[in-house]
Amino acid sequence: MTRVASLAVLAALLATPALAETRMSETAQEPQARLPTPVAAPQQVMESDPWIWLEEVEGERALAWVAEQNTRSLGRLQGDALFDQLHAEAVALVESRDRIPSPVFRRVEGVEGIDNFWQDASSIRGVWRRTTPESYATEAPVWETVLDLDALARAEDANWVWRGASCLEPAGRLCLVDLSDGGKDASTLREFDRVTRTFVDGGFVLPESKGSATWIDADTLIVARDFGAGSLTESGYPRILKRLARGQALDQAQELFRGEVDDVFVNAFTLRDPDGRLRATLISRAMTFYTREYHLVQADGSTRKLDLPEKASITGLLGDRLILTTDEDFTAGPGQSFQTGDLFSVDLDAWLADPATPMQLILRPGPREAIEGVQITRNRLVVALYENVRGGVYVYQPTADGWSRERMDLPRNVSIGLGSASDLDDRVFVSVNGYLTPSTLFLADAGTLQAEAVKSLPAKFDATGMEVRQFEARSADGTMIPYFVVGRSDLPTDGSAPTLLYGYGGFQVSMLPGYSPTVGKLWLERGGVYVVANTRGGGEFGPRWHQAALQANRQRAHEDFQAVALDLIARGITSQPHLGIMGGSQGGLFMGAMLTQRPDLINAAVIQVPLFDMLRYHRLLAGASWIAEYGNPDIPGERAWIAAYSPYQNLRAGQPYPEVFIHTSTKDDRVHPGHARKAAARLEELGYPVLFYENTDGGHAAGANLRETARRLALEYTDLSRRLLAE
Repeated sequence: MTRVASLAVLAALLATPALAETRMSETAQEPQARLPTPVAAPQQVMESDPWIWLEEVEGERALAWVAEQNTRSLGRLQGDALFDQLHAEAVALVESRDRIPSPVFRRVEGVEGIDNFWQDASSIRGVWRRTTPESYATEAPVWETVLDLDALARAEDANWVWRGASCLEPAGRLCLVDLSDGGKDASTLREFDRVTRTFVDGGFVLPESKGSATWIDADTLIVARDFGAGSLTESGYPRILKRLARGQALDQAQELFRGEVDDVFVNAFTLRDPDGRLRATLISRAMTFYTREYHLVQADGSTRKLDLPEKASITGLLGDRLILTTDEDFTAGPGQSFQTGDLFSVDLDAWLADPATPMQLILRPGPREAIEGVQITRNRLVVALYENVRGGVYVYQPTADGWSRERMDLPRNVSIGLGSASDLDDRVFVSVNGYLTPSTLFLADAGTLQAEAVKSLPAKFDATGMEVRQFEARSADGTMIPYFVVGRSDLPTDGSAPTLLYGYGGFQVSMLPGYSPTVGKLWLERGGVYVVANTRGGGEFGPRWHQAALQANRQRAHEDFQAVALDLIARGITSQPHLGIMGGSQGGLFMGAMLTQRPDLINAAVIQVPLFDMLRYHRLLAGASWIAEYGNPDIPGERAWIAAYSPYQNLRAGQPYPEVFIHTSTKDDRVHPGHARKAAARLEELGYPVLFYENTDGGHAAGANLRETARRLALEYTDLSRRLLAE
């Protein structure tokens, strides 16, 4: 019933997790113009990379290098007088029980309850637990344990990291529990009985692999796994779907669908009504990160391609209406033209029978608007719509003449996050927060438009005298780039404020205002200023804002980020000695581009699990899946504009690079740790000071449990404080 997980959102690192759960039974896996005018001419690409041996993830020589780097860097950072204090504060924040438990409506054997996955000081790996809706609304809910991950890890001597659970509707009794070894994207799926709260003896068990599994009925799954030679795409994700019956071994499963080797991935999902009745089984074939085909699985097991544009996405099912969005303009039929960013619908059964069935526009966002969330209750369509990066919630209902629209009664000028919705009625959880506004969780009724606060997060840092301001910076091509500044209201304009500038700038991921206890406690409270840039490449103003910085236009996003830094300095908020930058994954590429193009603007850089060698990114782990975002280095014309900004190839001697802190994870099987390793090695080779740390667990999030997360945070803010806050 709810929205299919966005590939762009799955690409993001360190983005605030949404409350929403994908109940469409799809486990969507990420595989996730003009020529640029870089400030510095690119270094001639080396025919032989002297540091390529660092790409051997578990290589003896590479791990010895990592150990040496860790010893030196941890000695420097943990030996700093600030570290112990920051670490203690980080541990207290991440292990605090004084948090809002993210709620998920789920029925088990006809009884509706609230599910939650929880981690704290006594549950480091976490516990899957359940309570009643009535108990959840109280100050002290009574929770029943469904599965204790710490106990499971001890019993099996394993480093299990929770990846979620997919349960068969409508009974909700049988679930596939998704477990990762150390935080990798690749995981193991095991059948679990919610009533007995045990793994099913002789039940479904899928060995470690990237991929997905979708319930069809109690005895049947559609699985996308590594089936052996030739079964994966060049991105390392499954390209084959098979139907697996209870009692069959994986090699006995019947092939259902096969994609191409150069696809990103294939997977399956189901459309079910609020009572769990199966309405359609669909296959998604992602040819690139942003284009896909949908295929209908027919009664005889054959498949039929559906007539949709390649950049359309299925969002869910409301009654008989299929809800969709599009990231490209298209014409559905005579008089039916849809534009990039539109939300629209069509009668499911009629359309499956006749592709010429008319489609109907629901919402066309304006030029400074973007749809940031869609949720479906039993009778209503709920949309989080942002205007100039500020959120509101609108409720849509089909009428005889189209769709009615009403605004829900919620606070304004804040960030809005749509959470889990009930199948029984029109209740939906909605979170509200801002940079200085602690999160409040509302239980809203989309039918009456009323919302009641059920949980509020107490202030985690002292925001007295602080305010949030929004400015715009003019980028190199004249585009105005919005950004938020969080700091004291009496901020001096003499350039003296220690300022941390954060950015991501890719995959249509929006950087929305949000309450961060760690940023507040470890940075703002200590006199720092926090800035978030809403550059192109993100989704703040819809798909076009993202598409403006794709491939050959990637440099625009880098120029946007640089423009924000220049504007901060021009306004007197900060200056080069006091300006630091931070970003991870795609944001790590952002930091690398700033480092190599405008090192004169910054005095610190925290580069988290980064992309760095953009001439080899497509050959490392999931990198080939991002060609639609960056381009293909194997094509000479595209290689030229990638080489112009690729940080690794543009590092050179004699530049005013500050000492940078780069960190990654050995278990990251999405962005290869070789990017970070080679960046640090090349900087050292050129004679620059660099701090490098590699966690041996943690996956792409660089932390397999809360204690590892706390250490990473303390290391980051110790480094920033040394560089920017020192007297």
